Amino acid sequence: MDKSNKNSNHSITDEERLKLAQKLDAELDEFINNLPRKKYDDGWPEDRWEEEMERHPFFMKEAPKPGDTLHPLYEGLQKLKYDPDENEPSELAISYKDDGNFNFKHKNYRLAIVSYTEGIKQKCGDPDIESNLLNNRSAAHWFLKNYRSCLRDCELALKIKPNYEKVLNRAANCCYYLKQYAQAIEYCDKILEINETAKDVSVLRQKCLNEMKLKDRNERKKEIAEKKKQHSESILIKEIISRGYRIAEKVGNENLDLSKLEPCFPELVQNRVHLDEEQNCLVWPVAFVYPEYRIMDYIQEFRDSDCMLDHLNVVFKTNPDWDVKRKYTPDNLNIYFESDKQKLIRINVNDSLEAILKKPEYVIKGGTPSFIVLVKDSDVEKTLIKSI
Repeated sequence: MDKSNKNSNHSITDEERLKLAQKLDAELDEFINNLPRKKYDDGWPEDRWEEEMERHPFFMKEAPKPGDTLHPLYEGLQKLKYDPDENEPSELAISYKDDGNFNFKHKNYRLAIVSYTEGIKQKCGDPDIESNLLNNRSAAHWFLKNYRSCLRDCELALKIKPNYEKVLNRAANCCYYLKQYAQAIEYCDKILEINETAKDVSVLRQKCLNEMKLKDRNERKKEIAEKKKQHSESILIKEIISRGYRIAEKVGNENLDLSKLEPCFPELVQNRVHLDEEQNCLVWPVAFVYPEYRIMDYIQEFRDSDCMLDHLNVVFKTNPDWDVKRKYTPDNLNIYFESDKQKLIRINVNDSLEAILKKPEYVIKGGTPSFIVLVKDSDVEKTLIKSI
């Protein structure tokens, strides 16, 4: 009895404890070494561990961009956050609003607009949340200078909360930039009813008043200028008709439209026929055609009181570069025009332009009287006369 008690109370020595630990370690090593060998492929590859870490939702520094492959855990969290089966409409609206605020803070205004729009689509029925989403979306549009879209969101927000001062202020500024000054003043007045001390609103209101006055003045000036232009054009048309000039584009007895007298040559587009009231004459753009060299000269202002020879003397005061044989001199030229029956009619160079244009055979085409210039008795002249 005494012997058994002695054995049960025997304490292990340090040497025995160390041997037991070594034995256990050896058995564990043997167990591990005897386990089936399997390649570890669940971790991050050494050459891409940083990339994989960036994609992990616990370590990513930036939100994924549209089109990026999402980490499965991120997809799970996203589904948990936006699943309509797991969230009330108000909770979803707040989640989208938070996302929008995050993008807004980082100046990703277009992404912010997408998030706020999704929040608005939830139609949660909470006026505070809905008006806040509309206000935030209008702010994103504002920074993108989408003033019309911004104003539209402001108007929607004000239907929910009519006295939303921040929205009223933004709506007033949108109207100013859209030049809707009367509406901007209405918004300013409403703000001042709520907050009489809003100095910036008073300044904006005065700017709108000034712009309205300037706009009205410019419109009156424009109206006066238009009436003056119509009066001048009416006199011009009467002068053309009174001289008996024939216009190719005028059909029958229809009223003459000055748009039909716009010059057909690009070099003369700024020189449509006009009236010189001081000399009581019409000033025409005129073209000289040189068939021999297939080139043209343009006279921007040819008064119908001017003599044809006077302009020829100016044009050929010096020999043009293309006249290598020096044949083109005023006294060695014949001037023709093509009649409405496609015949060449020679003119008297001592006649005025008015006398020439009044000839029954002459028809003004493309708002530009044109004349064919040929060397007297030249082969080119003879050939053209025979061909027409």
